Amino acid sequence: MGLKKVIGKVVSTDQNAFVKGRQILDASLMANEVIDAWKKRGKKGLICKMDIEKAYDSINWQFLMKVMQKMGFGPKWLNWMWNCISIAKFSILANGVPASFFSNSKGLCQGDPLSPYLFVLGMEVLSVLIRRAVEGGFILGCNVWRGRGRAVHISHLLFADDTIVFCEAKKEHLMHLSWILFWFEAASGLKINLAKSEIIPVGEVEGVDELAVELGCRVGQLPAVHLGLPLGAPNKSISVWDGVEVKVRRRLALWKRQYLSKGGRITLLKSTLANIPGYQMSLFRMPNSVARKLEKLQRDFLWGGGNLDRKAHLVNWEMVCRDKEKGALGIRKLNLLNRALFGKWIWRFTRAKEDFWKQVLIAKYGQEDFDWRTKKAVGAFGVGVWKEILKEAGWCWEKMAFKAGKGNKIRFWTDWWCGGSTLSQSFPHLFTLAAHKSATLEEMWDQNSGEGGWNLRFTRDFNDWEMDLVGNLLQVLRGNMITVEDDSVFWKEGNSGQFRVKEAYSLLESPCLLFFQKITFGWREFQPK
Repeated sequence: MGLKKVIGKVVSTDQNAFVKGRQILDASLMANEVIDAWKKRGKKGLICKMDIEKAYDSINWQFLMKVMQKMGFGPKWLNWMWNCISIAKFSILANGVPASFFSNSKGLCQGDPLSPYLFVLGMEVLSVLIRRAVEGGFILGCNVWRGRGRAVHISHLLFADDTIVFCEAKKEHLMHLSWILFWFEAASGLKINLAKSEIIPVGEVEGVDELAVELGCRVGQLPAVHLGLPLGAPNKSISVWDGVEVKVRRRLALWKRQYLSKGGRITLLKSTLANIPGYQMSLFRMPNSVARKLEKLQRDFLWGGGNLDRKAHLVNWEMVCRDKEKGALGIRKLNLLNRALFGKWIWRFTRAKEDFWKQVLIAKYGQEDFDWRTKKAVGAFGVGVWKEILKEAGWCWEKMAFKAGKGNKIRFWTDWWCGGSTLSQSFPHLFTLAAHKSATLEEMWDQNSGEGGWNLRFTRDFNDWEMDLVGNLLQVLRGNMITVEDDSVFWKEGNSGQFRVKEAYSLLESPCLLFFQKITFGWREFQPK
């Protein structure tokens, strides 16, 4: 679809839905980090959570065409889009009999693959209106910064029809926001659903009920829920996982009256029960007590069925959770899966370039190692999530290596970019003699020598017995050179060079017990032929 390819170029970084490279988790991460920054600086503010009423059903077609025209779409594109949204016809069932077809004059078809992208284009107008209000000083969002570093301003985040606005706890700011929403509704036909919208105070905000009158919505409190994830919850809060447990028990209740074989229970456990917590575990650390409780439900279901009868557990749960290749069932341990999902964030940070969520993290925590990682988070945990994610950076970086490009972001001696380890580890004696131990590849490359070559600088001349070491180093460097591409990282495990949660989980899993493997292979040897 052509629109899918270009939408990332015409919508702002505040929108995270249906744009390649942006995820729903990005919006949740940024929202929690903003609240954490507010709280740690003792600032007072308001979070305005807004939901669009009947989003797809009420958007104005002429409004969409005008928006696309302003974005630079030509007449041919506009004609295509108009035909796609205007020629649809509908029919309803009256007493089981389909009535005649009729046309509509507004709205987008639910289920049409084009509709989400057109809706995002329409919501871009709201994003622009809020941004212009911020530029004019009518609404003030939140500035995120560290020390004397560059601040990043966040005033709003959008994900499809879910909008969250950060502003100061002032009546005039909410009044200006209400005007923006009124203008947006008049132009687009999209109206805020006040029954689902709320303002949430951050800090000790006085007169919050009076402030809510300006928007006509209710008053909420932290922790809240945004995009199905906790918002402003304390680190490792247990109560925010209650909803996950409820979902698991509700799913078990649906299977309670069904007779399920052991194989059927294993399939449902792996495909459904084990995946229910996955969304929230992708961003939040699951407390050990919650993990034990959920895994107990899984164990009881595996051995007792849908009634969760207390039957004997024939195999230790640690054994059950081993890989299939090791003779087990391959059910994932929740704490290990949680760590693997956190590892994906470390990987994404290294691969992201100008992504908005990365800019927010760099502004808040600072950067080091040429933007490959943020500085170590210090102080109390608060409600931010990145400090907890950073705990998994160690094992992740052990499994990543650099691919040389321009060489301006890779250290020659201490980064793993060629050979089986870093050059400082492979050649420790030469590293002690290096003139610039933190030099980059770009600084060690001499472009003036023919097609270019490595210009190795040491503090003294070599002894005869050291020449073999230099020869071995040059042998390792042979074939490696600087290019015009940007430096990048790749995942050393697997063949794709890309991070995979499954591979990361296997790395974190401890080796299978030997006797369990022997039992498995013994059965295979003596099974009937």
